[in-house]
Amino acid sequence: MEKHYINKNLRIKGDAGSGRFAWRSPSNIAIVKYWGKYGVQLPSNPSLSFTLSEATTTMDLSWAMKDKPSENIEIDFFFENKEAPKFKTKIEAFLNSIQDVFPFLKQLELEFNSTNTFPHSAGIASSASSMSALALCLCSLEKEIFEGKAGELTDQEFLQKASYIARLGSGSACRSLYPHAATWGEFGQEGSSKFYASAYTKLHEVFKTYCDSILIVSSGEKPVSSRAGHALMKDHPFSDVRFSNARANLDKLTWALENGELDEFGVILEREALELHGLMMNSNPSFILMRPNTLSIIEKVRAFRAQTKCPLYFTLDAGPNVHLLYPKAVEKQVREFIQSDLLEHCEGQQVIHDFVGTGPLDL
Repeated sequence: MEKHYINKNLRIKGDAGSGRFAWRSPSNIAIVKYWGKYGVQLPSNPSLSFTLSEATTTMDLSWAMKDKPSENIEIDFFFENKEAPKFKTKIEAFLNSIQDVFPFLKQLELEFNSTNTFPHSAGIASSASSMSALALCLCSLEKEIFEGKAGELTDQEFLQKASYIARLGSGSACRSLYPHAATWGEFGQEGSSKFYASAYTKLHEVFKTYCDSILIVSSGEKPVSSRAGHALMKDHPFSDVRFSNARANLDKLTWALENGELDEFGVILEREALELHGLMMNSNPSFILMRPNTLSIIEKVRAFRAQTKCPLYFTLDAGPNVHLLYPKAVEKQVREFIQSDLLEHCEGQQVIHDFVGTGPLDL
């Protein structure tokens, strides 16, 4: 844990009353993937993602002083207005793990209510949107109660701290805090850090309106968690090659993003997706998250691109669903292609038409 954020003496004196916060935070889609970690949620290679707009989590936090102090953090947690014991256990464990940063949480009664606009645990980075929304609520809570202390943070410092907290809950969540695109991990960009993500600001205008149509091949829960997948990189025979490739791809990607090079962007996008899933298939034990319909979509996308020269490229996160990325200028053409050729491969013909967004919203 980075010492800068540890504040073991941050306790509430007197009655702080009660209150409520709500943040809506987006998921993100990684272009250069984060796969493999060490220490406390530190990435083995730097990554870069687009921040999405429509695939979001809204986290509502209500809080009040406890009648009787206790040494444990205890919460109520609702997912889409229903009690969610599995999520409650996970979030309680997370909050207890960050007591060195927010020791005052055990003085409070906390109730969370979370809602998603997309299926969770299906490879659409639901942990990214949910943990970033949660981190923003916690930082807002601290800011309100301790105005004049934590409240002295600038907007940039506030987001940086929220990114740091989000990372401790879910690595990729730290990238969802920024508009358009974000990087996480140390590389050539000034201010890059392994502790929190940073906004990527050299984006060519064409990428600021990029579209991401998410084809839902399966909304079922993944058989292997991302956490377990990351752990398998520790003794993976190709880990050194992978981390080297990721750095090389990031260098090429940032050039493409800065110069509006759509085809170079697309080549790296697909290479990263297939390398990620290749690593899963080569791990011990191995696992396959792609489904037959995932491959059918990929084959049709490649054939469509060869025939039309349309800059339509795919990527995959750690799941079976396919993200199709393309510029706004060809949106009509791509949507017609999805409607006519790809919907038959989607569960319930479900597609989320998303696009690069402007980041979280304080509700």
